[in-house]
Amino acid sequence: MVQIKLREEYIKLGQALKAAGVVGSGSDAKKEIQEGRVKVNGQVETQRGKKLHEGDKIDYEGQQIEIVK
Repeated sequence: MVQIKLREEYIKLGQALKAAGVVGSGSDAKKEIQEGRVKVNGQVETQRGKKLHEGDKIDYEGQQIEIVK
């Protein structure tokens, strides 16, 4: 599991995927999210700008990403 440490109060979903290194660019993140390949806390999420806070978990292509403070 990859952990992303928050610098602010939240991080947006597209930014989190880039920070975790699972996508190469913001446009890649946008495409993957819009095609329904990303889950946040077990639910498919299609909003690239979804705000993630401490404790949120992302599932993408069999990888888990956790947001920590």
